[in-house]
Amino acid sequence: MKLQEKAPAKINLALDTPMRYFDGLPRWDMVMTSVDLADYVTVETHQQPGTIRVFTDSCYLPNDQRNLAFQAAHILHSRFHRTDGVTIRIKKKIPVAAGLGGGSSDAAAVLRALNKIWQLGLSQGELARLSLSIDSDVPYCIYSQTAHVTGHGEQVDLLPAFPHYWAVIAKQKISVSTPAILRQINYEQIKHLQVDKLIERIKVGEWADTFQYMGNVLEPVTAAQYPQITKIKDRMLRLGADAAQMSGTGPTVFALCHNESRARRVENGLRGFCREVYRVMLL
Repeated sequence: MKLQEKAPAKINLALDTPMRYFDGLPRWDMVMTSVDLADYVTVETHQQPGTIRVFTDSCYLPNDQRNLAFQAAHILHSRFHRTDGVTIRIKKKIPVAAGLGGGSSDAAAVLRALNKIWQLGLSQGELARLSLSIDSDVPYCIYSQTAHVTGHGEQVDLLPAFPHYWAVIAKQKISVSTPAILRQINYEQIKHLQVDKLIERIKVGEWADTFQYMGNVLEPVTAAQYPQITKIKDRMLRLGADAAQMSGTGPTVFALCHNESRARRVENGLRGFCREVYRVMLL
């Protein structure tokens, strides 16, 4: 049986980390949403017992157990003692190592697809709990809806959908190591966000007031190494974006615009200034 799943990119409207757990990983306090920039993941089961194969159209991604989509298939294959094999084909549209959760979204797509193909009957919550061992962004990507994400990433509380804003996403020709950035967090110097106020504004639909509470506490850490991030963010704001900030650990910067004409202006203003620019809508 064959099934295709859309795997949307995510952006962080707010990213904060109040503390570090004893395991060394950050405790997260984030508001995330998804955009209409997506990979397409085709999952097919076959009669070659125990085999999991991954094919991608990107030379930057591994096709073995290092691939998060492979790990997702392995988790369900092992947990439910499946004997059939799995072939995964990923058509990449989301930039790699960009802070947009592309690998995590691919893994989530595989989990959703195999849950349907094998008729496992797992809820989204059950899939999210299973997926945490793959990566901290995968539980959110199971839902790919505006949500408050806390803990290691396993606590996903859905929020009202953001209205039909446009996003302009700019990815430079650099890649950022998430573990390296996380190791550099200095909790004594972090200027924490008011994530609770952002959530309040989203719940009551006061969208124009949300921008003042957005932010990413990791932005100064990554931008210290890659000052281009700040330059692109400032350029977006000068071009009329309602808000602009880094997503995840970077290096991608996104701008939010309340109408398409403003988004086009930001997009055009970045052409020639940034390697990859995408104009998309929030889901």
